[in-house]
Amino acid sequence: MPSLAGRTLLVSGGSRGIGLAIAVRAARDGANVALLAKTDTPHPKLEGTVHTAAAEIEAAGGHALPIVGDVRSDADIARAVAAAAGAFGGIDIVVNNASVIDLSGTLELSEKRYDLMQDVNVRGTFMLSRAALPWLREAPNPHILSLSPPLNLAPRWLGAFPGYMLAKYGMTLATLGLAAEFARDGVAANTLWPRTTIATAAVRFALGGEQMVRASRTPALYADAAHLVLCRASRERTGQSLIVEDVLSAAGLGDFSGYAAVPGTPDADLQPDIFLD
Repeated sequence: MPSLAGRTLLVSGGSRGIGLAIAVRAARDGANVALLAKTDTPHPKLEGTVHTAAAEIEAAGGHALPIVGDVRSDADIARAVAAAAGAFGGIDIVVNNASVIDLSGTLELSEKRYDLMQDVNVRGTFMLSRAALPWLREAPNPHILSLSPPLNLAPRWLGAFPGYMLAKYGMTLATLGLAAEFARDGVAANTLWPRTTIATAAVRFALGGEQMVRASRTPALYADAAHLVLCRASRERTGQSLIVEDVLSAAGLGDFSGYAAVPGTPDADLQPDIFLD
């Protein structure tokens, strides 16, 4: 089986949810994981901190470096990259997981929320990737993986919530741009997005509460697909917008029933994710 043993991942916003699931999956191989996340102390509504996430990574067999910081801060990004490279001797993988969601319509979306989505989703993805690129260019199998959707220009998605659409598509455009610019260096840059919603706090609080969570799949689905992407030779696939289920199917996994947040939920009862037709 492919492995991330000895590889170093820098993950943004990995204190819970999908980012943590990806980190723990890598840790099971014996990977090194540096987490850049804001949650230093427990949040009243959200489970986990960067420190509890680090403990989970260590328990899974990996080596963790918790870094309290904000992907909106250039100083925090520089500190995280220096700390990860200093602790583990380099950086092999950047996972752009940090993201803000607000599905307000154009007239309802506040300027503050619009700026927050742009700063975290787009600018954070670009700046964290850029800061790590000197190390990635020296790595034997370097990857940038952003958790963002393919560029679907269907009117139903362009007009649904343009503020959030701009932020998520911006993540994708940043990633595809880096893929084109650094292809000759062998740095793979791809995006990854699921066909169904994933049971996370964002789904619970922004998309429809507990009912939506029950109609979702677990973060493990995303993590297993990300693991396959990150284990692949970087020069074999770059500049692609990948779909979680397609990645798993190509690896021979055709039955996703074990990933249902509520065991036994038929695929037909799961909630399709946004931006996919």
